[in-house]
Amino acid sequence: MKSKLASSLAPGAALLLALTTHPLLCGAASNAAGLRKITDLVVYRDDAFYSAFPSVVRRPDGELLVAFRRAPERRRLGEPRVSHTDPNSQLVLVRSRDEGRTWTREPELIYAHPFGGLQDPCMVQLRDGMILCTTYGWALLPPDFAATLTNTLRHGAFGFLGGAVLRSRDGGHSWEGPFRPTHVPADTTVDVFGQPVAAYNRGAMCEGRDGRLYWVVAANASLNPRRTETHLLVSADQGRTWRYACPVATDPNVTFNETSLYETPRGDLVAFMRTANFGDHTVMARSTNRGASFEPWQDTGFLGHPHHALRLPDRRVLLVYGYRHKPFGIRARVLDPECTNATSAPEFVLRDDGGNVDLGYPWATRLSGNRVLVVYYFNQADGPRYIAGTILEIER
Repeated sequence: MKSKLASSLAPGAALLLALTTHPLLCGAASNAAGLRKITDLVVYRDDAFYSAFPSVVRRPDGELLVAFRRAPERRRLGEPRVSHTDPNSQLVLVRSRDEGRTWTREPELIYAHPFGGLQDPCMVQLRDGMILCTTYGWALLPPDFAATLTNTLRHGAFGFLGGAVLRSRDGGHSWEGPFRPTHVPADTTVDVFGQPVAAYNRGAMCEGRDGRLYWVVAANASLNPRRTETHLLVSADQGRTWRYACPVATDPNVTFNETSLYETPRGDLVAFMRTANFGDHTVMARSTNRGASFEPWQDTGFLGHPHHALRLPDRRVLLVYGYRHKPFGIRARVLDPECTNATSAPEFVLRDDGGNVDLGYPWATRLSGNRVLVVYYFNQADGPRYIAGTILEIER
């Protein structure tokens, strides 16, 4: 599919895009963005662990749940560096009953995979209060055996386990599953057991106004070199089973993966996607027919990944994303209700004091009044990774 590149913008639009994405000018755009930063906070930190990839939901009674992936801080055990694959990584959560001011000290276990480490617990709360959490995993294998897996996604000696879905009916105290999502036909790879890979991705699914769940997942179009594309799955039974719907974004050169999906007031489905081989540009794709098909993907022209979109009280959309370029940190834009102004919406800097690229993955939820909590993982001076947050006020 052909994209509309930022270079094709009219001169005035291109100038506006350059101004609103230039790191030194983002602060000047803060008032135009309609956001005011209240404070930064620590959600969870234990220097014995590498904590990353959070998601957050706010329960009907106001309780906040933040899920994240926790693994040992391997540098304390003699390893030269940290890694995103670990056989001991587990899904855990912490809670706050006071609008994020304090959090439970000891995380609760969501799930530990019997064959390997898990990644990226992505929660969504449905209208009836059920919480879904998607994840995917890696199994540590003997290096000689891993080398024989020619059609399995590998990361060093780790082999891919595929995706899974968990569900909670009691506010995250207990979990059903894991349920195995369907296989995406375009993905030709198999897991470490030789089975077609179960669908997976990092990012938020959404519950449509029709009650169905819409989830944009990744598919390995090629392993060598690796190139992924995105596709839509739909569930009519709250995530227990899934059916394939359609492609979302494909390209012979550009890679698309970590995707958050948002339903506009008009009913459009808008996918915000991370890219590779495309200068770290954020791209979007839109469906105007309830997921029967998506229009050609569009380049927004700004940098950052991955994303989360949150509806604000006035139906505008807070889009948050990580910024893995100097100065490292977290950024945001406020979009119109139908997400039509992503290329021109002013950029707002939440944090620019990160230690290196290993940070980000923000997720947002509304607090009481006109405030929002954005959670993400962070490091300073390459220190231990921890779960942090920023409280914003939405200016009227």
